[in-house]
Amino acid sequence: MATQFTCRLGTPDGRVIQEVHRASDERALRRDLERRGLHLFEAKASGFSFSMPNFRRRPKPISQEAFMIFNQELASLLKAGLPLLQSLDLMLERMKEGPIRDVLTDIRDRVRSGEEMSDAFSRYSEMFPRLYPASLKAGERSGDLENVLRRFVRYLKLVGQARKRITSALVYPIVLVVLSMSMVGVLALFVIPKFEEFFLTLDVELPLPTRMILGMSSFLVENIVWVVLSVVAVVFFFRRWSRTTLGRLTLDRLKLRIPLVGSILHRFSLSEFSRSLGTLLTGGIPLVSAFEIATEAISNAFVRSRLVPRIQQVREGQPFYQALEDSGVFYPLAINLVKVGEETGALDEMLTNVSDFFDEQVETQLGRVLSLLEPLLMVFLGLIVAMILLSIYLPLFSSMGNSNF
Repeated sequence: MATQFTCRLGTPDGRVIQEVHRASDERALRRDLERRGLHLFEAKASGFSFSMPNFRRRPKPISQEAFMIFNQELASLLKAGLPLLQSLDLMLERMKEGPIRDVLTDIRDRVRSGEEMSDAFSRYSEMFPRLYPASLKAGERSGDLENVLRRFVRYLKLVGQARKRITSALVYPIVLVVLSMSMVGVLALFVIPKFEEFFLTLDVELPLPTRMILGMSSFLVENIVWVVLSVVAVVFFFRRWSRTTLGRLTLDRLKLRIPLVGSILHRFSLSEFSRSLGTLLTGGIPLVSAFEIATEAISNAFVRSRLVPRIQQVREGQPFYQALEDSGVFYPLAINLVKVGEETGALDEMLTNVSDFFDEQVETQLGRVLSLLEPLLMVFLGLIVAMILLSIYLPLFSSMGNSNF
């Protein structure tokens, strides 16, 4: 079932228009409009529309490690003086059978038939980063494809290291929460019901905390199937909604408002944009085209939605730093650095410095948040377990008090 989108479009003659189109998702909409020669600035879904899940097998994105190795090998072969087609042939000979090999074989065949490699890779936008075809295009135009590939590998390494630092820092808190909640679940489903049978033999009125714990435990035991099905249904519909344009935009906006964590996610998104744009500019991509492509590298949909409308401002001749300032998502210090880079003709280098600055801030703030989060989690989960244990022992204390009296 198709979704209706209200679109802001750029026409080949430079006009900006607004039209309504229908498509299965935003990615399919963008592809269809690009085939018509239109540029999509913004697409808003008219509302939530449920559609049955599509069980067609879609190509999975290539892993970053495998993609990095591919580019390193291709750059090494080109440096050795081998032609592009021969380099691709040698790499395919050593590659194992699989979907990735099939895709690269098709790309090799397209290059052999006269198509540029950048255009061939752009046909598989679901598998490869959108920055990659643009970088290849710059290398093809400049005749320096090898150095472009090496710059892109460095870009992948820097972005991958930043994401790995964040992921590794979050592993311990997530494991702690999962284990603690599992322990609470075991207590509620298997341990507390045993105590309920024992409490029936005591001639005491059960305290309110005990009655509440026993009630929740009884509800879970008697309705465990419905509880599980309800959780699965909520997760399923939430995931479906979160994949819509409105859902992604709403969730990512809420993420930025989370105390302490929101500023980290905000800076990480700006770092992604700055590093991507700097990489494209270094490769020789014009500012407007690089700006348009770099916005696609932003993982946060809300930050991306604030920057996309500014592309037209730059296209119309407005200074780049002014466009960033009008977006309302860039910090004043970063805007000043970009302004200096734009005025001195070193915008690509300054954007790389801005990205490094944001990465350092993310790492520092993440360390502070985790140093505060871990003890808070321990205290919170300890209180939950203490409440459960206290509700179990309160009737015993009451029973012993009555017997002594």
